[in-house]
Amino acid sequence: MTSTSEDFLDRVRSENRTALSRLGSSKALYADTGGDIDVAPVLRAAATAEHAAMETFETWAEEEDGAAGEAFAATASEERDHYERVVARLDGDDPYLDETPAIQRYLRDLDDTLDRAGGFVGRTVAAEKSKDQLVGFFVGQADPQSSQAFREMGGDLDDQLDRGVDLLAELCESDEDWGSALEAASGAIQAAYEEYTERLNDLGVNPKPVC
Repeated sequence: MTSTSEDFLDRVRSENRTALSRLGSSKALYADTGGDIDVAPVLRAAATAEHAAMETFETWAEEEDGAAGEAFAATASEERDHYERVVARLDGDDPYLDETPAIQRYLRDLDDTLDRAGGFVGRTVAAEKSKDQLVGFFVGQADPQSSQAFREMGGDLDDQLDRGVDLLAELCESDEDWGSALEAASGAIQAAYEEYTERLNDLGVNPKPVC
């Protein structure tokens, strides 16, 4: 039974352990780029994710009042900065893919403030895995400037998580509320995982690790 924000974050991670583990695997960038793991496709996939997140949280900030509106506005501003930093590394290439990631489509279907706060936390936990992969990719490319840029963007996710769980602590008045938020958080992570699985299957790659 979830009754504190710390418990909530632990449960989000534990109840989605398998999905998060695979989203943090080396296959994640392969899925995100359609099998084209080169610098430009990786940057375009990253820009796509940042741009879509920015649009989602800008919309939520306009629709929400009080602490929720402030939390989403602050996050939208961070995502805009992330997007601009990624695009700056593309050297004039197409800035992002013409698609909306499944996790953002899921979030955009949420219209309840509590569910949005829960989904926001789930999205941020999933985004941690993506940032880790991007840092690792650019370390492997011997590109310390890009790896440091994504490491710094990953650092912003810590603030976003704090923002999200603080918002939930304000919104949740019962175990039922925490349960609803957990369901929304898990829904966001599972949306990302299902897209990851579908993309790898389409590429003829087994999405499950081979032992």
